[in-house]
Amino acid sequence: MPMTITEKILAAHAGREQVVPGELINARVDLVLGNDITAPVAIREFDKIGAAVVFDLERVALVPDHFTPNKDIKSAEQSKIMRDFARKHKIVNYFEVGCMGIEHCLLPEQGLVGPGDLVIGADSHTCTYGALGAFSTGMGSTDIAAAMALGEIWLKVPESIKFVFEGELKPWVSGKDLILYIIGQIGVDGALYKAMEFTGSTIENLSIDGRFSMCNMAVEAGAKNGIVPPDEITRSYVEGRCRRPYKFYQSDPDAAYAKIYRYDTSKIEPQVAFPHLPENSRAVSEAGIVEIDQSVIGSCTNGRIEDLRAAAKVLKGKKVHKNVRPIIFPGTQEIYLQALAEGLIETFIRAGAAVSTPTCGPCLGGHMGILADGERCIATTNRNFVGRMGHPGSEVYLSNPAVAAASAILGRIAGPWEVE
Repeated sequence: MPMTITEKILAAHAGREQVVPGELINARVDLVLGNDITAPVAIREFDKIGAAVVFDLERVALVPDHFTPNKDIKSAEQSKIMRDFARKHKIVNYFEVGCMGIEHCLLPEQGLVGPGDLVIGADSHTCTYGALGAFSTGMGSTDIAAAMALGEIWLKVPESIKFVFEGELKPWVSGKDLILYIIGQIGVDGALYKAMEFTGSTIENLSIDGRFSMCNMAVEAGAKNGIVPPDEITRSYVEGRCRRPYKFYQSDPDAAYAKIYRYDTSKIEPQVAFPHLPENSRAVSEAGIVEIDQSVIGSCTNGRIEDLRAAAKVLKGKKVHKNVRPIIFPGTQEIYLQALAEGLIETFIRAGAAVSTPTCGPCLGGHMGILADGERCIATTNRNFVGRMGHPGSEVYLSNPAVAAASAILGRIAGPWEVE
């Protein structure tokens, strides 16, 4: 029976020759992830069920990244719960300040995720790892507790939707723009509990960083997972990096899809998602005059080296607007070091931006970038819900790093070509 890449990965992890959409399966997991918001809940549940040990010391990853460096006593206590648990159970993959990063940038970088893996995390953007040809999805903390103890999960096999992009990207257009465009077309529930499979010549030529951005935001269309069939771009990223053997899966040519969408990439411009949903996307050229107070470049969506290079290309030799607070968050310490070596950090600072240690803080309105009532922020993050980055009366606009950088210079939402 023909199967999609998602179905093949799930079948392999369920010990089955095949699975079909709608089936409930038990499947072994390759990695279980928790962060400083979700892991403490999972740890309490883990203890409640009387589990003595985690199923595999090397297949549990704990990353305190949302409120770190800790902003207050409560967040410090959250991190301490994780730290104590990691020490007690001798968990290998515990990453904290100084060696940490934003979880969905960090785990692929550290070789903890590879093609063909099944990864679950107590964070909705765990779907990021589909960029490597893995099945990855977010789950609740109680599911994570059970998985830490048993090494397996119970889930329903999703139907798949194929998104085919053909043609060359316009200047300044990135994977972030492609996914914002999709969500603008199908809506925030347009792929509800579906696998979003990204294919076509555009995707085949898209960088691994661009693929991470696309899969990261699959959940913003309601998807169970996002996935890109692995190829030589994938191989060049994972070779010498992955800590475990990996396997490339491909969809069968005659596999069944719930829907197939086709796009001419050459017609897609840089996108901006207006408040208060990612589906409110439009071309930046259609944004009108929207003045901003803050620009945030980073996050698990756009905190990788390619993203920082794009922002630096726009900011080099220029100054940010006097009314704008630009904040830049490299995704990991390694990305930070690479940006230092390439001179990107100097470019940011000379332009008037603040550069932070890796953290999720501003994305969820946690710390280091909170918005006041009436303030507007353009951000390379993934959500712009009411109150997402602070006061319910504030507004968040989503874009790629080049647009966020150009907007910081002009003090209003703008395309990069306006500052060239």
